[in-house]
Amino acid sequence: MTSASLDSSPRQAQASGRPTEKRSAYRLSPKTTQKLAMACIWSGGIVTVLISVIIIGFVLIGGIPRINLDFLLTPPKGGLSGEGGISTVIVSTLFLVIVTIIMLVPVGIGAAIYLAEYAPDNFMTRLIRYAVEVLSGVPSIIFGLFGFALFVTALHFSFSILSGALTLVCLLLPTMIRATEEAIRAVPYSHREGALALGATKWQLISRVLLPSALPGIVTAIILCIGRAIEETACLYVTMGGSAAMPTSLLSGGRTLSLHVFYLAMETRAFEKAMATGAVLIITIIVINFITNWLSNRFQARLRGTN
Repeated sequence: MTSASLDSSPRQAQASGRPTEKRSAYRLSPKTTQKLAMACIWSGGIVTVLISVIIIGFVLIGGIPRINLDFLLTPPKGGLSGEGGISTVIVSTLFLVIVTIIMLVPVGIGAAIYLAEYAPDNFMTRLIRYAVEVLSGVPSIIFGLFGFALFVTALHFSFSILSGALTLVCLLLPTMIRATEEAIRAVPYSHREGALALGATKWQLISRVLLPSALPGIVTAIILCIGRAIEETACLYVTMGGSAAMPTSLLSGGRTLSLHVFYLAMETRAFEKAMATGAVLIITIIVINFITNWLSNRFQARLRGTN
């Protein structure tokens, strides 16, 4: 090969559009790209944690000093001064969450099992999944208007805990279904093959292999639903009625902690009590998450035979 042909090769590469060695000098190495990506990921995580810590810390610092037994054990008295405590509000919140979870979990897990293990891949199944995804993005006030029209007005449940719980079930069902379905699908396929090879029936496979293996994901879904049920305000504003009295049945009216914070902030001048109620709300969510995780770990330990 002559020297003329060697000199003309870079020009031919440029003319043909092929990358030359000079262009590669401006590219980042894979290690540098990985370091930049990790730096962005860690920065995003740190910023998110800092924002959460600032918000939670602000509410706890402003609210915890105002929490005492009188505040926790006396009912709200109303008025612009926001007198009284939150005893009936705590009872209404726990009552509502328990009723909601009792109705939500069996329906959500059952629908997720059907979609993950039984439903064929056809137009109807894809339509169901699309409907679930659409419903998960609908604003909660729309569910509130639906609950008011159906449960409060048409079914004559009036403004009650039952109406609020049924509305929350409609609101949280898409989240429960999608999270549980993904947890079931995440179980390795070898678990299914092994169980069926040993002669297990379809239901034995689901009840003794898939559900125990998917339990952490299911518990996570339940925790998310409990958290959203406690913090939800818009849909309960038009279905529970906002009564501050102690609930005596499912057909009694009531207000949750988040709804009580809304009333204190918007209708009274007792901002310090709104902060205290917000602090109780945050502490309640933390305690519920701790108890749920503890029960999940205990259940998994029994399934493994280690306890």
